[in-house]
Amino acid sequence: MKTLLSKKVLLPALAVVMLVVGSSFKSDFFEIAKQIEIFTTLFKELNMNYVDETNPAELMDTAIKNMLDDLDPYTKFLNEQDVEAYKINNAGEYSGIGSVVRSYDSKLVIIEPYKGYPADKAGLKAGDEIIKIGDISIADFKDDASELLKGANNTSVEVTYKRQGKTNTTVIEREAIEVDAVPFYSMVDENTGYIVLSRFNAKASSQTRDALRDLKGKGAQKIILDLRSNPGGLLSEAINVTNLFVPKGELIVTTKSKVKKFNREYKTNNQPVDEDIPLVVLVNGGSASASEIVSGSLQDLDRAVIIGARSFGKGLVQRPLRLTYGTQLKVTISRYYTPSGRCIQSLDYWNRDEEGKAVKTTRFNEFKTRNGRKVEDGGGVMPDIEIAALKTNALTRALLTNNVVFDFATSYYYQNSAGSIEDFSFGRSDFEDFKKYVSQSNFNFETGTEKALKEAITGDDKAIYGADILDSYKTLLAEINARKLNALETYQKEIQINLQDEIIKRYFYREGLYQYYLKNDEAILTAAGLMEDNAKYRSILN
Repeated sequence: MKTLLSKKVLLPALAVVMLVVGSSFKSDFFEIAKQIEIFTTLFKELNMNYVDETNPAELMDTAIKNMLDDLDPYTKFLNEQDVEAYKINNAGEYSGIGSVVRSYDSKLVIIEPYKGYPADKAGLKAGDEIIKIGDISIADFKDDASELLKGANNTSVEVTYKRQGKTNTTVIEREAIEVDAVPFYSMVDENTGYIVLSRFNAKASSQTRDALRDLKGKGAQKIILDLRSNPGGLLSEAINVTNLFVPKGELIVTTKSKVKKFNREYKTNNQPVDEDIPLVVLVNGGSASASEIVSGSLQDLDRAVIIGARSFGKGLVQRPLRLTYGTQLKVTISRYYTPSGRCIQSLDYWNRDEEGKAVKTTRFNEFKTRNGRKVEDGGGVMPDIEIAALKTNALTRALLTNNVVFDFATSYYYQNSAGSIEDFSFGRSDFEDFKKYVSQSNFNFETGTEKALKEAITGDDKAIYGADILDSYKTLLAEINARKLNALETYQKEIQINLQDEIIKRYFYREGLYQYYLKNDEAILTAAGLMEDNAKYRSILN
């Protein structure tokens, strides 16, 4: 049924509907009214006359989502449940079981139980597959089953789950969950403080400020701010976090839109906590949006040295617009620009390739920081000092996306014991075990070369080239597939970092992972070493 409303029929009309709601259209009013009337008539006739029973809500939901898919991945329709989840994410507080959960068609998988929260206290571990909540089977539940885990404080929910092939049942008592923006901070050495800022919810600036003050009280004369894998969040919090290190009245970001009221300059409003303390900001390919506003503006103002790998490249701003019946449209309203004038947006969603995929920026424009250093737009924030092991590559991304790293960590946890975090090690023999695990799994990573070869010899071409050429073609593909396992060696360092991170969390939670970082993480050690050499630190900024 959902394929009935194709993009060709519905999207133009639906686009008009959403534009009217957003009140930002500039097209001819008659044309807009005409398209709305066409769509309304079509939708009514379809639901009244189609041979089988239709579900108007499902049809409309599918049509809206298909329409928005043609824009960018951040412009989304939020139903009532989505609106509530959006509020929770920004507030950093909700009532539930205290765990990151991934939803599948027939199960929910525990990704990370938070230490000391209900899921953890009930004995759930990462990798556990929840197949039943109360009397409801996940496989029979059409909506987002993870919503069943939420509920009022002090209420209980029984869950049935599978662990290593065995079915278990436990009862979880829900409670208030606070999602910290700063999950960890500590001293790296006697005069260097380290702060992890994992998200930009409503607590981001206040918790970062408290951590900064506490570390300064413990003797910190230098600060490392870790924004790695921070996906972003509230623009206002990005401004406020930056304000902790730069003076009042400093321009941090400018937004530009076709709608005049969204064209704004955002400046700092408060006195900083410390505008002179040496500062290093860590970023990687998972640092996006608000993380890039903070790192990009501090780089442009020559206030911090950026270390790590090129950030994600999201230079777009979204705003939720209220619709009817408690729904919202989270819509991209503008692009943002750092103090030097650059927009770090990496993907062009409005000029796609032949396959309909967003085009990645390949031509960069040059800008200058306050001190005259050269920086570029269009591809995220480029670090002043790169850490090769933090760079992303297609193979590592595929291993993560297909849960190969996650599943291996689950297997590793139940086959190996661990002492203290100080004694943890993941050596060569462990990586060899991972390579065997990959070779025996269903992991299938198609390279660009493979895809091109498969597309090159199709249909009538097979008859033209003959059997000998086709056999050579098949042999080449088989050889390419075999050689892909060798790439695990090529990217061992990058893959091993992700393996270690996932495994350490199984034994020592996320807090243990950060403790491990203090003594073993290359980026942190590089940052601490740089700030020990004040002349080198200053030379980079100047």
